[in-house]
Amino acid sequence: MSGTEEDIRLAQQGDMVAKERLINDNTGLIWSVARRFIGRGTEVDDLYQLGCLGFLKAVDGFDLEYGTQFSTYAVPKIAGEIRRFLRDDGAVKVSRTIKEQAAAIRNARNSLTTALGREPTITEIGEKTGFTPEEIAIAETATAATESIQKETGEDGFSLENILTDTESEERMVEKISLRQAIDRLGEREALVIRLRYFHGLTQERVSKVLQVSQVQVSRIEKKALNILRQMMM
Repeated sequence: MSGTEEDIRLAQQGDMVAKERLINDNTGLIWSVARRFIGRGTEVDDLYQLGCLGFLKAVDGFDLEYGTQFSTYAVPKIAGEIRRFLRDDGAVKVSRTIKEQAAAIRNARNSLTTALGREPTITEIGEKTGFTPEEIAIAETATAATESIQKETGEDGFSLENILTDTESEERMVEKISLRQAIDRLGEREALVIRLRYFHGLTQERVSKVLQVSQVQVSRIEKKALNILRQMMM
């Protein structure tokens, strides 16, 4: 019996130390699921706590004799707990934090436009507000219409929709986590482009303003990143 299986067995018998150890060992898994629900009206730390609750329910309900990998069983339990809270709480809105950030960015943009006599750059807005380029892009995008992830990208019509949509099957949930882990292994700029394009729905033109590069460069970075992701996910 592996260390994880032994901890699950102890946890099912009420061993709190084993439960704490399991949560610590699976923090990355819980965060991977919790991050999918950012921007739906609940603070990030609360999403993580809900994820931990779902994780512990998975521990309690897991059958060690069934032969299924525990992470495969746990992922939909974690997501289900968060989704149930959001549904019951009616939280299908932009979070208060994002709204406050968007308001601060809007005020900074207006102030800088008046002072400079032109549209300020993302860097200038960041210096005035203290937000990173990604935070600015996310806040502005969350409060405006965004491009659908259904849009096909690249010469072969590659789309991330099949992985990023909210399907419920265990296999798809695990695949989504694998994708996010693969993105984390990309270079910093490639990872940022993919996140802004596919997780936050920014157009290439908008991403080019965030990164302060040409749209052609964004297209090249995106194409390179997608090719790398394809190889990682094969």
